[in-house]
Amino acid sequence: MKRTMVVSLGGNAILKHTEKGTAQEQFKNVYETSLYIIELIKEGYHIAITHGNGPQVGDILLAYYQAKDILPQMPLDVCVAQSQGMIGYMLQLSLKNILNKFQMDKSVVTLLTQTLVHQEDPQFDNPTKPIGPFYTALEATKLRKEREWIIVNDSGRGYRRVVPSPLPIGFVEECCIKTLFLEGTIVIASGGGGIPVIINEEGMIQGVEGVIDKDHAASYLASLIEAEILLILTDVERISLYYNTPHQRFIDKITASQAKKYLSEGHFPEGSMGPKVRSAINFLDKGGKKVIITSLEYAVDAVKGDAGTSITID
Repeated sequence: MKRTMVVSLGGNAILKHTEKGTAQEQFKNVYETSLYIIELIKEGYHIAITHGNGPQVGDILLAYYQAKDILPQMPLDVCVAQSQGMIGYMLQLSLKNILNKFQMDKSVVTLLTQTLVHQEDPQFDNPTKPIGPFYTALEATKLRKEREWIIVNDSGRGYRRVVPSPLPIGFVEECCIKTLFLEGTIVIASGGGGIPVIINEEGMIQGVEGVIDKDHAASYLASLIEAEILLILTDVERISLYYNTPHQRFIDKITASQAKKYLSEGHFPEGSMGPKVRSAINFLDKGGKKVIITSLEYAVDAVKGDAGTSITID
């Protein structure tokens, strides 16, 4: 039986910080990313993929805002769906072309994934996730009134909208994800954390304004398909203690209990490595075997144990 893995792609796997975000740039990045994924498949792993969408959904929101006088504005759940489709298409095309090049007979599919959240999640009363473009004070005042958005001053850089980031509790498409994965398909699911939805009072699925943390969604996806490994790809080769201080110390291997201890001591802030480590712990607590956190360039070496940070059960 093949070893199983969920690969969670960070934003730089799709769009670099210095790039404008053209289709050509993103296709190039996704193709290069897909080459690393194919190497993991060659190592004998059956893989499911998830990814971030921060820059892409931000651009979609900005485009709607700039065209507000001629186009109707779309709610955030629809914008997340648009970004899922775009990135999924780029991954599907790139992966399938490389698979064909190496004469590897595997199917690739993107599942537009609706992520269930609790209607009473505390984030709905205290939204904290900044999204989209920066606004002037005058624009912020107008948008608060017209759109009923919550807009805050973002560290003096300008005004930004903040939205809830509730925890995922399930996927509407769970059965489809599991069936396709068990049949050997490379499944791309819960992109950008998935489209946030609730079950309303009438028992109907309803989209909500919010964004799901992709690391928490990746952890849930890995548990759902009973993957052995959750590979979280970010912009650093290893995680570290005392980050960005003279006492910084890189971590090669830790256990889940050690990760919990370091997390409680504040080594992994919520704005950076915190969600990744917390998601790793959740995955291991639910039966996962190993979490690897590393950069895209070191992905294959890290899976072999030669790079990255490994977090394992006690």
